[in-house]
Amino acid sequence: MHFQSADCWTNSSVVGKTSGDWEGEESLQVIQRLASENAVLIFSVSSCCMCHAVKRLLCGMGVNPTAYELDEQPRGKEIEEALLNLMGMGLGLGLGSSSVSASVVPVVFIGGKLLGSMDAVMASHINGTLVPLLKEAGALWL
Repeated sequence: MHFQSADCWTNSSVVGKTSGDWEGEESLQVIQRLASENAVLIFSVSSCCMCHAVKRLLCGMGVNPTAYELDEQPRGKEIEEALLNLMGMGLGLGLGSSSVSASVVPVVFIGGKLLGSMDAVMASHINGTLVPLLKEAGALWL
């Protein structure tokens, strides 16, 4: 088995707008903008093993997702809180603990639409609906 050492995903820190360009924009607007500008977008934390697994799954399928690493962005905590609310997990607890952070990521958008977290991606992969979603979004050409 050959392991590909280079990452196939694109990190948000080198693509598109910088966080400073979003000044004055609400976090939900930033999420919507990023999702609409990328065929496949993964909100991630660089040290999260589930985030890495989702990226590897998509890369293994021939997709080149964009990864927005929350822990590497100045507004990462703010975006993370908006994602918690979007995913229906907003508890109003703040985001000081890593256990809260780990529960929201990865969050995957395909074709500008929220797919969900790791369980939703895996369920879509297993039941055969992931490939059609990726094709429809223009992320996969098979």
